[in-house]
Amino acid sequence: MGKQRRKHTDEFKAKVALEAIRGVHTMGELSARYKVHPTVIAQWKRKLVEGAAEVFQNRNGSTAKSEELTGPLYEEIGRLKMEVDWLKKKL
Repeated sequence: MGKQRRKHTDEFKAKVALEAIRGVHTMGELSARYKVHPTVIAQWKRKLVEGAAEVFQNRNGSTAKSEELTGPLYEEIGRLKMEVDWLKKKL
């Protein structure tokens, strides 16, 4: 049977990608140290660089998204509470 794939945590990926961005060690050295293929390290590095702008996003935009998600849920909770109260009165 083939070798089973290793699953890396997000923290591990971020740590390796940050070291790759710093440029203190070469990809080959990082690959040997962490036992990860250089291509994978380059992919993690690229994802980190591309996603860095999201870290500095305006917090007001993120609260609007959460309100869009929670609004319908609160409506459904209210409707269900009304149904429970109605059923309690009928029984």
